[in-house]
Amino acid sequence: MKPFIVKAAAVFGVIATSVLDTLKEEESRKRLLDSGILEVDEMTGKEFENFLYLYFINFGYSVKLTQDSQDYGADLILYKDGSKTVVQAKRSKNPVGIKAVQEVAGAVKYYNGNKGRVITNNRFTENAYNLAESNDIELWDRKRLIEFILTAKKCK
Repeated sequence: MKPFIVKAAAVFGVIATSVLDTLKEEESRKRLLDSGILEVDEMTGKEFENFLYLYFINFGYSVKLTQDSQDYGADLILYKDGSKTVVQAKRSKNPVGIKAVQEVAGAVKYYNGNKGRVITNNRFTENAYNLAESNDIELWDRKRLIEFILTAKKCK
C-alpha cells in the first residue's frame, strides 16, 4: 500500500507543478498583451518617443520632447519632484549597445540634468551595462518597460 501512495503522491506532484506552470505562462502572456509591448515592437522610433511621453505624463511627470534632430542625445526630458531626467528612447529589434549610453551621458551634461536613462523595448549588451554603471545611467530594458507601462496604466 505504501509504494502506491508514494507513487500517487509523486504523480500528483508532477500534475500540480504542470498546472502551476501553465497558470504562470497564461498570466505572463496576459501581462504581455495588457502592456502593449507587442505594439511598441512595431512602432517607429518617433512613435516610441511619443508613447513614452504620454505614459510619463500619465505617471505624473512634466515632460518635454526634444527636437527631432540635433537633440544632443536626448529624446525626452522628465521633470518630477525637483529632478530633471534626460532620456534616450531606443525602440530596437536588436540589443542596445554603448552608443545610446554615450549619447545620454553627454545629454545629461548638455541639458544640465540630474539623471540619465536609456529605455528600450529590447535588452542591453553587457558593454552597455558596464558603461552605464560607470556613468550612473539607468537602463530600462524590455522587462522594466513592461512593468512601467502596466503601472502607468493604473494611474489613470
